[in-house]
Amino acid sequence: MPRPMSKTRPFIIHGEYIELIQLLKVLSYAESGGHAKALVEQGLVKLNGQIELRKRAKLRPGDQVEYRGNLIQMQAESSKA
Repeated sequence: MPRPMSKTRPFIIHGEYIELIQLLKVLSYAESGGHAKALVEQGLVKLNGQIELRKRAKLRPGDQVEYRGNLIQMQAESSKA
């Protein structure tokens, strides 16, 4: 039975961007950098609805990453007044 799409999960980017393989490691979808690279090389990760093969793709606020039914929405760090 296909796995239903889970709820969209926000991810706050500290700085201008985060690289795709770093995101996979931070969220514990990958056990190591090598594992994260392999996931991307195998075409298992989508960026904004398209399979993403660039391991170091720069993710910025507004981007959406999908991996194994998980949807992650990139968000900017709120500025402090």
